[in-house]
Amino acid sequence: MTVIDSPWSYCGPLNTVTRRMRDLGWYQSWFPKFLTTVPLLVASGIDKGNALEIGPGPGYLGLEWLKSTNNTTLVGLDASTDMVNIARHNTVEHRFADRAKYILGDAHNMPLGDSQFDCIFSSASLHEWTEPGRVLDEVSRVLKPDGKWYITDLRRDISNSLKWTVWFVIPKPLRPYFLASLGDSYTMEEIKDILGGTRLNRSSVHKGWCGLTIVGQKRE
Repeated sequence: MTVIDSPWSYCGPLNTVTRRMRDLGWYQSWFPKFLTTVPLLVASGIDKGNALEIGPGPGYLGLEWLKSTNNTTLVGLDASTDMVNIARHNTVEHRFADRAKYILGDAHNMPLGDSQFDCIFSSASLHEWTEPGRVLDEVSRVLKPDGKWYITDLRRDISNSLKWTVWFVIPKPLRPYFLASLGDSYTMEEIKDILGGTRLNRSSVHKGWCGLTIVGQKRE
């Protein structure tokens, strides 16, 4: 993954859609099961200290996480200048500028020091990592001892009926990106193979109805 300028035809609709999801309360619900929500993060122990979000996009998941946790701070790392600018705007608009900052950078070589974060989470960006093993090693590097991670993404081997159901219900401007993301995503077996060669090799991998979740805690 390199630093890029994402097409506004994608960034604008994604910001609109995720804002609507926020307004509907989806990020604060246990449902729907096709996206990462704050209760799922908190239940896994992602609930304290300084957090890193990889690939935050417009930033709504992280902002909702801040709203639901106490004495927490957040750094969002994204490879898109447009997404970073949108997330910064949303942070100011929602009055979290004192607790969150968004920076431009490559997750394969994070512009961050060692052992900085108490927890790390990422939703729907794993398939964009050209060398996922390298990013996972970076996750280990920037985590503090006992730090936790929670990484989710689509699962390529979902049924055709489910794929086209999701395609039908999402906004039209995002449909091509959904299909491309699904095609680039991994199966559970592939993720386990990748994890086996990284510092996160003790992760647990869980299969959802249309995605995968990678969780664990740094023990060194």
